[in-house]
This record gives sequence, structure tokens and C-alpha cells, in this order.
Amino acid sequence: MDEPGLGPASRGCLLVSLLSIRGASLAFGERIIWQNLSFEVEPGEFIAVIGANGSGKSMLLKSILGQQELSAGSITFDGSSSRRGNTKIGYVPQHRAIDAGLPLRVSDAVRFGLDGHRFGIPLPSSTARARVLSALESVDAAHLAEKPVGGLSGGEMQRVRVAQAVISKPKLILADEPLSALDLHHQQEVSQLIHEQSEKNNTAVLFVTHDVNPIIDYVDRVLYLAQGSFAIGTPDEVLRSEVLSELYGTEIDVVRNQGRVVVLGAHDHDHHEDEQWR
Repeated sequence: MDEPGLGPASRGCLLVSLLSIRGASLAFGERIIWQNLSFEVEPGEFIAVIGANGSGKSMLLKSILGQQELSAGSITFDGSSSRRGNTKIGYVPQHRAIDAGLPLRVSDAVRFGLDGHRFGIPLPSSTARARVLSALESVDAAHLAEKPVGGLSGGEMQRVRVAQAVISKPKLILADEPLSALDLHHQQEVSQLIHEQSEKNNTAVLFVTHDVNPIIDYVDRVLYLAQGSFAIGTPDEVLRSEVLSELYGTEIDVVRNQGRVVVLGAHDHDHHEDEQWR
């Protein structure tokens, strides 16, 4: 297990990890988003990625997806450099409102996770239809198959997005704040769905969130991004006042109350609130 720290972590493992990030840095001009980021992800691991707006959480996922070029370092997934359109990686985006008049059916939306990266209109396929139904059944959403996505509730839409992410039976799920704008009940439902998919298929998860509490019972390690640097380790190793105070360079309080973890002061001292660098 990696020790929490502000620099690269070495696992000392001879086996090839599922995801390997080594010496990764991302900067735009003089603006450093994060630097010297190094960690490994093993199959089945559930890692929470935490940090205030501007810490580069979403940019990290884009880099893994091959959508954002690093300023330095490397990202290797399943033995190869990261690239676009890799169906071994499932992606669950934030909840955003859908146009109520959008006629796209749920089953068609889910199929995009199977062949949406290919050019042209997908051809009819009984095998593809079976996989769509199986993916929807895995998230208890088979009854939504013929509904238009524009008519779904927030919780239903996130179930569909999880189905879309897992239809290709990925080795890694990247979840980019999938609980945003959801009430507590639906946060718990979506968190459990992603955890169940991870457990069932030994799928690794990088779960970006502002609040670790809805997923705390599932988390193996926490990656905390702040001020261009990072700390990684178990929740008990990282979510401590002394670790986050060192990371932010100022006093941060971590309070535990009735099983909840509250970080006080972090957002007050993070000056990078521009949403494009989430």
C-alpha cells in the first residue's frame, strides 16, 4: 500500500498494473494543474479522487482517456499508452439536465457505450441488443429501454449512464462526479451500482467526487489533489489534518463525526475555482 505523500509513490511491484501513471504533469502556460503525479491502479481497486474545483480531477480522467495531452510523464493502461475510443475504459459523466424533447431512446443511448466511438450509424444487431438489455438489467433499468432519455429523472439517467459505461465490460471505470445534482437517496443508489459493477467484474474505479462520504465504505484508496500536488493512500492515511495541512500549505481540519468525514478550510484556501480545470 502506498504511503501518503506529496510526491511520487512507488509500489515496488514487479507485476504490470492495470493503470500506471508516472511522473505526470499538466500545465497551461505558467499555470500548473498538477505535477510529478505517480501511482498505480490494480484490477478491482476503488479509488476516490478528491479536491476542490481547479485541482484538475476531471483533467486527470481526460488524460487517462487520451483526450488531454500531458505536459510531462506518461500514462499506461493495460500495457499500452492511453488512447481515445478504448472500450476497455467505461466513463460515467456528471449528471446534467437532458432536453425533455430529445427523442433518443434509452436502449440507443446505452449502445453508444458499445460502438459510439465508431464512425457512422450502428448496424442492427441481435447480439448488440442482447448486450444492451443485459447492461440495463445489471443496473435495474431494463424497464427503461424504450423510454426517451429526455423523460428520465436524474437518478434514472445516471443508471442509464452506468449501463452505458459497463456495456463493453471495461477493466476500468472513470466516474466524473456522477453524484452531482442528485439527492442523497440517488447518490447512494448510483454509488452502490458502480461498486457492484466493480465487485462483479473485478473492474477498477476512479471515482471523482467533492464528498467522499457517499462512497467511503467502498473506497480502497484516496487520491487527493490540491495546489498542484497530491497525496495518495487509504482514507485513514490521507484524510488527516496533518496530511492535508501539508498538502495545502496551511492549516486544514479533518473532522470525523458519526461515520462522516468533513474537511474544513480546504475550499477557502484553494484559489483555482475555474470550472474548466475541475
